[in-house]
Amino acid sequence: MRLLKNKNLIASLLVVAAIVAAALWPESMEVTVTHAERGPMLVTVDEDGETRVRDRFLVTAPVSGRVQRIEIEPGDTVARGKTVLARIAPAESPLLDPRTRSELQAAVEAATAAVGQARAERQRAATALDRARSTLRRQQELMKAGAIAADALEAAETALATAEDGLRAAEFTERRTEYELQLARARLSAPSSSGRSVDVLAPVDGTVLKRLRESEGVVPVGEPLLELGEPERKEIVADLLSTDAVRVSPGAEVLIEQWGGSHALHGKVRRVEPSGFMKVSALGVEEQRVNVIVDFVSLADAARLGDGYRVEVRVVLWKADDVLKVPVGALFRQGEGWAVFVVEEGHVRRQAVQLGQRNENEGQITAGLEAGATIVLHPPDTLMDGARVNVKES
Repeated sequence: MRLLKNKNLIASLLVVAAIVAAALWPESMEVTVTHAERGPMLVTVDEDGETRVRDRFLVTAPVSGRVQRIEIEPGDTVARGKTVLARIAPAESPLLDPRTRSELQAAVEAATAAVGQARAERQRAATALDRARSTLRRQQELMKAGAIAADALEAAETALATAEDGLRAAEFTERRTEYELQLARARLSAPSSSGRSVDVLAPVDGTVLKRLRESEGVVPVGEPLLELGEPERKEIVADLLSTDAVRVSPGAEVLIEQWGGSHALHGKVRRVEPSGFMKVSALGVEEQRVNVIVDFVSLADAARLGDGYRVEVRVVLWKADDVLKVPVGALFRQGEGWAVFVVEEGHVRRQAVQLGQRNENEGQITAGLEAGATIVLHPPDTLMDGARVNVKES
């Protein structure tokens, strides 16, 4: 009887111990895992860019006048010195309102009076000159007879010279007033449309990029009419942050994506402009930007895109064909360094690693990990070293 009771007690203790062990047994955590693998890796600076024709020519109006309707359209080819881009005819004079006409009529009458006054002055000067000449002749005859002194003869000669200068001045005054009268009459005259038209010829061989003016109308000198260029010679301009631009060098490889095709196009950095500029981002943050100019490697690639098309450029800062890499989501800080959680036999182990190059998606592992190792992707903060885990492949 006592033996039976002991067996029941032992069984009860075993059941209690099993319940306590099950309650205290650490619960396993479900994690997503990935694998460290070898392969190519790129480190790039990514930014939006815009295509543009490399050499552009702005055609402006060489003279003021009435430009006729411009029939040439964007995309049309032009020949230097042959293709007529636009034709400019002399503009008609503006119509005169009653007040302006009265003012100009008064100006004509004033100019007419000035001409009459100038002619009278010329006539008076001519009469004075004739009198000075006759006086000089009499003084010369009296001088020969010894009836006058030398001073009287010199005075007569001086008077003659003064009269001649006065006549010349009067003639110039009369001529000036006549020109002023012509100018006043021209301002008052009716508008005239006579004159020769001016043809604006193409300055270069190329294609019309933009038609800045189409309809007929009066234009001043220098009015923009058309933009010409060579569509085959395109480039891409991308404004990078100044902190990224300092890492870019001329000749760097560029991948051109998001242009509308299924594959990336290739380019090279031609120039990093020496000066930056301030630009406000979409979030309202002031940023210092620098323009980077990219050339297409292939003319066939450039022909796929037009002028002013949006693309995404990826400037390659570093690349390698065979490196050990892991997703950046598997890395976390451990002091001053980096670490990952390695999965081994249902448990995780914190493993310190040395990180080399890194981009937005991947990080290069230079030490501390081997290819093929199973690592936790996006480890939670509650995951501890040695914890049991249930593995789910990413």
